[in-house]
Amino acid sequence: MQPAATLTAPAIELNGVSVRFMSERREVTALEDISFSLDTGTFLTLLGPSGCGKSTLLRVVADIIAPTSGRVRVLGQAPRDARRRREIGFVFQDSTLLPWRSAIDNVRLPLQVGGGSPMRGSRGAEELLALVGLAGWEKALPRELSGGMRQRVSIARALLGDPKILLMDEPFGALDEITRDRLNDELLHIWRETGTTILFVTHSIHEAAYLGQQVLMLAAAPGRVRRMVTIDLPEPRHLAIRDTAEFGALAGRLRAVLETC
Repeated sequence: MQPAATLTAPAIELNGVSVRFMSERREVTALEDISFSLDTGTFLTLLGPSGCGKSTLLRVVADIIAPTSGRVRVLGQAPRDARRRREIGFVFQDSTLLPWRSAIDNVRLPLQVGGGSPMRGSRGAEELLALVGLAGWEKALPRELSGGMRQRVSIARALLGDPKILLMDEPFGALDEITRDRLNDELLHIWRETGTTILFVTHSIHEAAYLGQQVLMLAAAPGRVRRMVTIDLPEPRHLAIRDTAEFGALAGRLRAVLETC
C-alpha cells in the first residue's frame, strides 16, 4: 500500500539543494540552492552548459549522491525510500547492457539484483520490448543490436516494475541525428502510454524544447537554476513541428537564455 504522502505530494520536490565536492586543491560547488517542484506525470527536460550539474541533479533525485544541504522529496518520501520501493528508473547515456545476456534477459536483470521491495508492474519484459519497438528481438545479444536498439533495451529495463519516476541522463547523446529523432518520438509515445514522470538531461536545445512540457535551465559555476520555461506546443507532438516558425522562435528564446548561463 502506498504511503498517504505519496498520493498528494509532488512527484519531485527540491528545496535549497546544494552539492559540494572536495577536489585535491579546493571545494567545488556542483549545485547551489536548487529549488523546484514537479507535478506527477510531467516531462521535464534539463538544459544547460557543461559543468552546470545536470547529471548531478539526477543523481541526487535517484539517491546516488547525497546533497550537502537542502531537502529532497520523491513522491513525498526521501529519495532512499523511493529507491527502495523501486519507484525510480534510471537510463544512462551508455546502455550498460551485459554483453552475454539477450535483450530480454537484460530487461529482466532488475528482477535478479538489488534489494528493496519486490518488483511489481503490469508489463512483463516481452511487452516492454514491444513497447519500445523491439518485438522479435528478444533473443538478440547486444552486439547484434544497433546503438539505438541497445538504448531501447535500456529504456525497457528501466520501465520494468512501472516506476513512477524515470530519470534519463543524455540517453540519445551518442546517436546519429536520424536515430535520435526517431527515439525522441518513441519516448513521447512511451510517456503518453505510461504516465511516468520524466526528467531528461540533454545538451540539445531542440531536443529539450521538443520533448519537455517544461525546460529547467541551469547556469554553471556553480550549477543553479537560471529559469523554468513552460513549453506551449500542441499535443501530441510530431517532428514536423520543428520546421515551424513557432518552434524556431521558441528554440531561439531558449538559446538566448542559455547564452547568459
